[in-house]
Amino acid sequence: MLEFQQSEDFMEKYLDIIGQCRLFSDIEPSNLKALLHCLAATRQEYPKNDFVFSAGDAVRHVGVVLSGRVHVLQEDYWGNRTILAHITPVGPFGEAFSCADAEKLPVSVMAAEKSEVLLIDYRRIITTCSAACGFHMALIQNMMKLLAQKNILLTQKMEIITRRTTRERLLAYLSTQAIQAGQSRFAIPFDRQQLADYLSVERSAMSAELSRMQADGLIRTERSVFELLS
Repeated sequence: MLEFQQSEDFMEKYLDIIGQCRLFSDIEPSNLKALLHCLAATRQEYPKNDFVFSAGDAVRHVGVVLSGRVHVLQEDYWGNRTILAHITPVGPFGEAFSCADAEKLPVSVMAAEKSEVLLIDYRRIITTCSAACGFHMALIQNMMKLLAQKNILLTQKMEIITRRTTRERLLAYLSTQAIQAGQSRFAIPFDRQQLADYLSVERSAMSAELSRMQADGLIRTERSVFELLS
């Protein structure tokens, strides 16, 4: 991890990006800079495969991806990995655990590529400042909306991974991606191993099933690009 201290240059460079995060919805740019100071926000840079948070760490921060991508991961006792979420720029992460007042993180967050992350002291989010500023109250309301939205996404993922067969899981996942893209041809944010981790299936079995699905005329795929066929 490469660490950077907060500065005026940092604020000016990233203010527009940070303002696009749903955590800061309805907060005027003129108030956002003051709010970031209030939250003791700092920028960190992480090389690919470096951990932003590690399972077992004390819960101290909520993160926002400024550039790159991060994966929220869970590993079992034997080291088998499941990708719980894929976070892209302006996406927040870690808010559920901070609001739950968890002592230790049950998951890890890893940089899927070189990434910049805004880290915010979660205690400063849930506790209003001495000035009791109105935009801080908007921040807390946004946090509640994010938690509700994350719960919906988790429900959607559960609907996918509770399918009985690998083919059913693949079709359910690819269907959601096509609907989000608004077209039958789209790119997914995972390589093959990451897709297997996300769907909680074995990679070789999944690759074999993808080949059978192509032979059956259900899909066409090359690397991370898929096309659903009629």
